[in-house]
Amino acid sequence: MEKRELERVQTYMRKLFQNQTVRVVARPRKDDSAEVYLGDEFVGVLFRDDEDGDLSYNFQMAILETDLE
Repeated sequence: MEKRELERVQTYMRKLFQNQTVRVVARPRKDDSAEVYLGDEFVGVLFRDDEDGDLSYNFQMAILETDLE
């Protein structure tokens, strides 16, 4: 994912979640996805989907049972 693309998605996510600590960071050796952080904590992966010319971004976040305690 290109830097400008990451910035656009980060801006959207900050606005959506009303949280300025959301960061979208490029992944090393991967160009189709990025890591998402809330402050310094890793919270998920953002995937770029450009299938059939319709560009979309899919955010995947796992919640472990131990996180719920």
